[in-house]
Amino acid sequence: MYEFDIPNMTCGHCKGTVEKAIGAADPGAVATVDLASKKATVETTLDPAVIGHAIEEAGYPVSYAGR
Repeated sequence: MYEFDIPNMTCGHCKGTVEKAIGAADPGAVATVDLASKKATVETTLDPAVIGHAIEEAGYPVSYAGR
């Protein structure tokens, strides 16, 4: 399980966009995106860099917060 900080996520639309980006990168991923904390927790078999890249491609700068 990986945690990502997504500081520019500010609304429900942002949350949905991040969820879609994670799902597109790994359809089997289990993701919890929390708008209040501006974090996404993702259970995936992919390298976290792949998930981070997908979130960034969706327009949200991200930092990998750890495992």
